[in-house]
Formats: sequence, C-alpha cells, structure tokens
Amino acid sequence: MTLRLAILGTGGMAANHARAFAAIKGVKVVAGIDSRPDVLAAFTAAHGIGRGFASLDAALEWGGFDAVANVTPDAAHFATTLPCLAAGKHVLCEKPLATNAADAQAMADAAEAAGVVGMVNLSYRSVPALIAAQGMVARGDIGAVRHLEASYLQSWLAQAAWGDWKTETQWLWRLSQAHGSKGVLGDVGIHILDFATFAAGIGVAEITCRLAVFDKAPSGRIGEYRLDANDSATLQLRLDNGALATVTATRFAPGHLNDLRLRLYGDKGGLEVGFERGVSSLRACTAPDLETATWRCIDCPPVPSVYESFIAAIRGEGPADPSFARGAALQYLLDAAEISADTGRAHTLTGTGR
Repeated sequence: MTLRLAILGTGGMAANHARAFAAIKGVKVVAGIDSRPDVLAAFTAAHGIGRGFASLDAALEWGGFDAVANVTPDAAHFATTLPCLAAGKHVLCEKPLATNAADAQAMADAAEAAGVVGMVNLSYRSVPALIAAQGMVARGDIGAVRHLEASYLQSWLAQAAWGDWKTETQWLWRLSQAHGSKGVLGDVGIHILDFATFAAGIGVAEITCRLAVFDKAPSGRIGEYRLDANDSATLQLRLDNGALATVTATRFAPGHLNDLRLRLYGDKGGLEVGFERGVSSLRACTAPDLETATWRCIDCPPVPSVYESFIAAIRGEGPADPSFARGAALQYLLDAAEISADTGRAHTLTGTGR
C-alpha cells in the first residue's frame, strides 16, 4: 500500500525532503502546501507533485495524505504541527521542534495522545560514525565518560560557498529573530547538542552559554531583516554523571562548509567522531592500545536516513527515533542555554529538562 505524504512549506529545505521521500519504495509525495503561490508552483512542478494548497486548512480538508513533512520556519512548527496531529497525520518536523520547551512538550504530548508517529529531523542521526560511537559507549568500550568536546562549524557568513547570504532570503531569515530564527543555537546548536549527548548517553545537569551577534551590515539590517539572531555559541555542560563537556556552534568558520566533530573520553579509552564534507569517520584508542596512545580507524556500517526511519516507524518496522519527546528534551537544553546567556550564570536543569 502506498504511503501518501504532503510537504508543508516548500522553500529551500523542502527539496531535500521531496527527493528523499521520492526515493523510498512505496512512498508518494502527493501535495505541497505553501501560502506563497509562486514558490509553491515552482516546487510542485520541479518534483512532479500533483496538488498544491495555499493553506494547511485546505490541505487537511482534502485529507488525501497519511503523513506530513513540516518544513516551515522554526516559529511556525508548533502552530502547524498540532492541526496535523489532531487530524491523525504522522509528522516529521524540521528542527528545532518548537521555539520554546513548553510548546515542544505540548507537541510531544499531542503526538502520543493521537497515537501517530512524531519525529524530528535531526539529520545527523544518520551519520554512521555517530551510531557506531554510541554503540561503543553503551557497551562500555571507553568506560565511564569523563570529558567530551563537540563542535558544529559552518562558514556561510564568511564565504559564499552556499550562495550570497546578503541577498538570498533562505539565509537572511536565519539571521533575524523577527522572522522566526533562534540563531545558530537553534538552527545547528540543536544538532550538535543531540550529536554529543546521544553518543554519550548521559543527561545534562547544568549548562552555561555565551552567544554572540557580529556586525554584518550597516545598522544591523538588510531590508526587512534585522540581523539580531546569534551567529556563534559556546556552551559548557555538566552531565548527570559529573562529566564535563564543551559544545560550540558557529557560522564564522572559514574552510568548514558544514562540519561536525565530537571527541569522547572515558576512563578506559577515547573516541573521535568526524563528519566533514559529507563523510563520517570514527577513530578509537582503547585497550590494548592505551599505553602507546595508538588510534585505530573503526568500520562504520551504513544506517537508514531519518526519512527512511520515519517511514519505517509509520509501517511499524522500526522505532520513532528521534522522537518528538527527544526534540522536546533538546528544546529544554536550548531554553536553558538562552537563560544562561541572558543571565550570565549557569542554569541548572530540573524535572523534564533532565
């Protein structure tokens, strides 16, 4: 039986969703949804999608789909996902799940109550080296985690490898709080926080954060876009077991188009995970190589993409992971980071935030 999918929000990232779902056997993208007629028409034509709707209400009234890929801007995730869940539609939502923890938790609760699959598009969960590293940590190969370092490095504010951010709306909105952006912290900080804490398998007890916005245009504005969303973030974490972590994210890292790095150290060994230029790698220094500090490369088998995992979860063939619940937990971390940045103090996580 064909699984029918609608794509909500048909901007730049939506093309990735359309191509990925079209490549999965038994899946058909049947509709695009966007209030911008020109953007919608170009998207449906480019991907051979038969129907286009100017509003989510109109699409839900038609109802001829089983699942939704929500590719709207961050600030629209909450308001657009809840009606889909209420209509019994499975949802893969772009990250971050919401712009605050309360909304993210409400989305997770709504998905559970509706009995549908709710997943968040943490695309780096499909990095083979990360999954292999997580397995090694869980097996105790490096012993008790004591220290980790993680970074997400982009350079599109410093080099035009992805286009001209000063003239293209797909980049400008990411720099403007009024247009729904939570800055680099919300945009890619969520990825590196998931990358690090998923691999470590340990919750966060305390977080300290500094955020920076750099001068990028006269008066900090380009047209309707006030450039006030954070460009760089540095975080220090204390994990539940007492381990310490440093996590950084920036759009000012010339020479790094879209690179993630993670170093995990335990009392019995260390791991280094890399994802650079779309290629993942894993190195380990464990017994019996500790005395000579010899690092060896680890083979990492391929893993399903988040898109494939979403379809498998709908079909009952795999777990709904990363789930809306995971997305909500990460949003608690993002909120805590913002509180720390605003107050200049460490923020302790309690309750659901742990």
